This record gives sequence, structure tokens and C-alpha cells, in this order.
Amino acid sequence: MTLPPLPTPHGEKLAALAQNTKLPPQDEERVKQAQARYESWRRESLSTTTGTRYEVIQRLVHGLNEYKRAVDIDLIFDSDADWLYRQKGQTKLDNSIIEEFLPMLVTAVFGEELSGDILRLGPTTCFSSLRFESSIARASRGAGLSVRSKDQDFAISRPVYIMASHYPDFRDASTQQTQIAYIAAECKTNLDKTMFQEAAATAQDVKVAVPGAQYFLLCEWLDMTPISTSLTPIDEILILRKAKRLPSNVRKSFSTSAGRKRHREAFAAHLDNHPFAEDVFMRWIQHVERTVMADSLDTQKALSEGYF
Repeated sequence: MTLPPLPTPHGEKLAALAQNTKLPPQDEERVKQAQARYESWRRESLSTTTGTRYEVIQRLVHGLNEYKRAVDIDLIFDSDADWLYRQKGQTKLDNSIIEEFLPMLVTAVFGEELSGDILRLGPTTCFSSLRFESSIARASRGAGLSVRSKDQDFAISRPVYIMASHYPDFRDASTQQTQIAYIAAECKTNLDKTMFQEAAATAQDVKVAVPGAQYFLLCEWLDMTPISTSLTPIDEILILRKAKRLPSNVRKSFSTSAGRKRHREAFAAHLDNHPFAEDVFMRWIQHVERTVMADSLDTQKALSEGYF
């Protein structure tokens, strides 16, 4: 058995962009070129499987840097129209690249260990909590089972099917399906304090649902003063470019074509001087490994060694 086909959240965003009626005509060809680059990037990433772990990560991150630069500069920043830049938050081209990259990275590193299971990798909706909307006044169908789920930008998860009834033969039952996240990650282009607080709340839900789960916050650029994660349920925050984003007094000029042309050199230099860091992705992979490769408790070993 092999893993299900890897998700294509970024490819889907590009396809939707190409069909968007608000896309300026002068950008249509740019989007077609971006789609061709995307297909090439994905094909090369999926074929990167040989070599040491570091060599695989190195090649994948190199391809990520090249592709992300092409989207950021060639597609968006260099456009003579302003729509693509101003609508980045709506088109979601930024963080969807990382959402698509993480499953390819995990598969390249752990393919053999993850195959033969029903694990799923990538963006999904995962179990958060459940409650029973029932009362003494009447017996609700399925005991009023209500499952709450939360979208995760990336998760290593398995499907779970939950059935509830007031009766031992499960008549008048309610059945719901969701995913259980064992590793979850939120992907942000820029991380600010509000996003940090929201992520901490989500991490709490994930870990209440699955006590052994891990939750990470991955951001491209930092936009806040670092805060210790030790007092939160977040396992770690990883700054993928090891840098803060450009100051707001520079970024405010990017909303117009003239301003982008004036600051293009500074923007390109900021990207090139702060590429996605191979060692940060390596660190995240090591975190993932501790969960993927975790063994069940060996009671005899615990007794012989004196700890567990």
C-alpha cells in the first residue's frame, strides 16, 4: 500500500487564479507561465528521493527558493497592474506554496516509513472536540452527536469515524467522519502576535483531542517580538527565512506599480539575502521523526534501565 496522492493546494489556487474574471488581461500570460513553472517545480520535487537526508532536503529547499522567488517577483511584483499584489491575501498564493511543499518534503524523507498505512499528508480538517446536543425532554437522533473540526494547513492524520446512539443496537444513530491529527502545522507568510495567540488556542484543541500530538507554527517572516512557546501548547515556532519582513514604510509603496519598480532591487535583495533555510526545515523534519518513528513503551526496557 502507498500513501494517497499528495494534495495540490497551491496548484488549485493557481488554477482558480487563471479562471478569475477579475484577473487583469495583461497578467493572463504571466499566470500561464507561472502554471508551467509550478508543474516543473512539482515534478522535480516529487522525483527528489535519492541521496542522504540532508542532500534531499537541500535539493528540495533549493527548488522551493527558486519557485517562490518566481511567484513573488516574476508573477506578482513585476506586474504592471496592481491587482495581483493587492489581492495576495485573497488569492492565497503565498502560504499555499509551503502547504504544498511540506507533504512533498515529508514523503521524500519518510516515504518508506509512512507507506502501508492510511495516513494522509497535507491540508485537511481535523478533529477538535465533540459534544452531545441532547436533553431530558427528548432523545435526540444519535444522542445529539456534534463533532467540531478545525482546518489545518498541514497535518499527518488518519481518518476516524464516530457513531453515537442512545440504544445498544445503535438504531437511530448518527455517524460523522473527520481526521485525527498526530502532527499539525499552521503556515503563515508573516507571523504577528494575534496570529500567535490564535495558534496557541488551536494547539490546545489539537492536544486535548490527541494528547501525543505535536503542533508547530511555521512562518516565512517574523512580524513580532519573539515570545517563548514554553508556556503555550505550541511545540515550536520555526522562522523559515530567519528574518523579519521589510519595514512597513517600505512595504506601503508596493501597492502601486511605480512603487514596486522603485523598490524592486531592495525587495529582490531581501528575498535573496534571506532564502528558506535548509537547517530550519531539517530541524522540523527531526521533530516529525520523533513522532513518526516513536515506538510503543517497552516495559522490560523501562525496568532494566530504570526510567521511562
